[in-house]
Amino acid sequence: MPTDPGGVHWRFRVPDGEKLQFNDERLGCQQAIAGTDFGDFIVWRKDHVPAYQLAVTVDDAAMNVTEVVRGEDLLTSTFRQLLLYRALNLSAPAFYHTPLICDEAGNRLAKRHASLSLRVFREGRVTPDQIREQYL
Repeated sequence: MPTDPGGVHWRFRVPDGEKLQFNDERLGCQQAIAGTDFGDFIVWRKDHVPAYQLAVTVDDAAMNVTEVVRGEDLLTSTFRQLLLYRALNLSAPAFYHTPLICDEAGNRLAKRHASLSLRVFREGRVTPDQIREQYL
C-alpha cells in the first residue's frame, strides 16, 4: 500500500524582489514587491485540497470572469493571484476593491466575529444610504 506523505503544504515561491502592479478600478495603480510586501504562499493544502489563492484563480479563469469585486482587505491576495495567472498562462480579470463596512471600533464586519449582517440591517429597516453614511 502506498504511503501518504500527509502533513505537506505546497507553496508557490514568489519571485523575490519583483515589482508587481495592476490598476484597481477604484483605487488606481497598486504596487507591491514580492518577497517584501508578501511572501511564498500555500497553493495546495496538506489535506489534499487547493488553497484559496489557487482555487479562486482557477475558478475565475474557468468561468471566464472578467471583473472581480471584493473587499479592500483582499488587496494583497490580488498580487498573489496575478502571479498564479501568469504561471498558469491565464488572462487576469479586472479588479475592484471596495471599502469595508466597519463597526464602531473600526473592525470589519465579519461572520467569524458575530458581527451585524446585512440581514440584521434589513430587518431593522436600515437603508443602504444610512449604512454608507454610518459605516463607510
